[in-house]
Amino acid sequence: MSNIVYIATSIDGYIAREDESIDWLMDLPNPDKSDYGFSEFMKRIDGIILGRKTYETVLTFGAWPYIKPVFVLSNSLKALPGKFSEKGEIVKGELKKIIESLAERGIHNLYIDGGKTIQSFLKEDLIDEMVITRIPILLGSGIPLFDKNLLELPFEHTGTEVYNNMLVKSSYTRKR
Repeated sequence: MSNIVYIATSIDGYIAREDESIDWLMDLPNPDKSDYGFSEFMKRIDGIILGRKTYETVLTFGAWPYIKPVFVLSNSLKALPGKFSEKGEIVKGELKKIIESLAERGIHNLYIDGGKTIQSFLKEDLIDEMVITRIPILLGSGIPLFDKNLLELPFEHTGTEVYNNMLVKSSYTRKR
């Protein structure tokens, strides 16, 4: 059972602009039409936990990008809004209980996505792996991947790949 972060950041550690825009990710040159290992990663995953704001970003996409069950973490939503509302399910409450409930349904390996959601999982020491791809841009400000965390969490570097001589994807496993 693993909770895994798979995310891109700017060199200075931001996952989105202050207005939550990720336009800087959408215009990257990709001559080989690579998915940079995302489909291989998805083979390891049983389900996806998205933060509410990340789900709202997905609503701006032309097509639903996921083939696995999606769970939107929100304590305020009563129903999922938008054109993809039938594609996900709202989960709320204590993170450990959410994980246990999903495990009872056979969903053991989770992709955790969304800034606040990742930070919440880290604050409870519930992240087992992180795959972080650095994009060669300095945004200067925005939404950071990491915020203050009261825990010191050691991770072990398990590998780095470079794509198109510009994207640097590094993998880390939580040392327990």
